[in-house]
Order: sequence, then C-alpha cells, then structure tokens
Amino acid sequence: MIGRLKGKVVEKNTNYLLLDVNGICYEVFLPVAVMQRLEDDINTNGEISLVTYHYYQVDPAKSIPVLIGFANEIEKEFFLSFISVSGIGPRAALKAMNQPISLIAKAIHEADMDFLRTLPGIGQQKARDIIAKLQDKVGKFGLIKDNLTKEQLSKDGNIIEEAVAVLMQLEYKKSEAMQMVKKAMERKNGVQSTEELLNEVYKQRMLK
Repeated sequence: MIGRLKGKVVEKNTNYLLLDVNGICYEVFLPVAVMQRLEDDINTNGEISLVTYHYYQVDPAKSIPVLIGFANEIEKEFFLSFISVSGIGPRAALKAMNQPISLIAKAIHEADMDFLRTLPGIGQQKARDIIAKLQDKVGKFGLIKDNLTKEQLSKDGNIIEEAVAVLMQLEYKKSEAMQMVKKAMERKNGVQSTEELLNEVYKQRMLK
C-alpha cells in the first residue's frame, strides 16, 4: 500500500492533483478542506509531500486503486475516523469534507446537526450516526489550525460586525443577531461581503 508520496505538482484540479514522482505521475484525490490550504505546503520547486490513504474501489467488473491525500497524519486520522461511521465510505467522506476539519470536528463535538447536514451527502440520519459514533472522539481535531488566516479573521470580523449592526437596525436584539450571523457563517464558509452574509441569514430564516 502507498502511505506517502513526495513529488512535483504537474496538474491541479478542483479535487485532485497529478503528482510526478521520479517520472511516474500519480493521481491523488484531496478533500476540499485539504485542497484549500494546499499552496502553503508546496515548496519553491513545486514539490509537495502528502500522506496518503490507498484503497481499491470495487465495481462489478473491475477494481480500481484510488489514492486520497492529506497534508499530515492528523488529517488522515480524522478521515479514518469519519469512514469508521457505518454507511460512510472513502468516496462519501472525500466529498463530505468540504469545510475545515476543525469546524467539522467542532460540529460533531457539539452535536450540531444543522452544520453537519450542510456537508455534501450527509443527511439527517448520517449526521445522527456521525455524532453517535464520534462525538467524544474528535476533540484533538478541533485544535487543527485550518480555519482562517489572520487576514481572513480581520476581514470576517468586520463583515460580522456590519451584519449584526444592520440586523439591530431591523429591530433584532444583539444576542439574536449574533446567533443568526454565527449560524450563517457556519453554513457558508468564506463569505466575501456583508451583503452576502445577510443573504445567507435570510435564506436561513426561510428554511425554518
């Protein structure tokens, strides 16, 4: 089994890399949560080292080897925990991990069904199963520094303040406005403007 690869990135797509390892190109799939931070791990020569999970995708007529990559062993360990939940295989876990691992771990620890249901392919029953299986086992993953950079924190802080101020002008209490904005930020990571955040708050209210 292939447990680690180090090579040059020759192609980067939305969910996979082509990695040249001594003239052999490997296709390595990455969760969105890992892909979003990839640039920090590529050195000046365009090389990267990935911890990999190697399995065989079995179809009726064939068996296909698949590699899934992670920046470190902790990320892989979280993935292995995720696929230990009944009904969640490697492909489903790869698709579901489209938010920072620390946020997913936090949602599991806090039994936040609403957040977990926003993950692709995770419905209400699977969210329940994830919480039941992993709630007391994900604390350390919540400490991963994969959520926001200082610049993003500053920008998001300003957006949050502006959104709360607008909601208070609309006669919501501050505590209520803060809770609405918090849930909207959890539902949609990477909000770029106050208007976008308020639109997400509105959508959230319409779902109730």
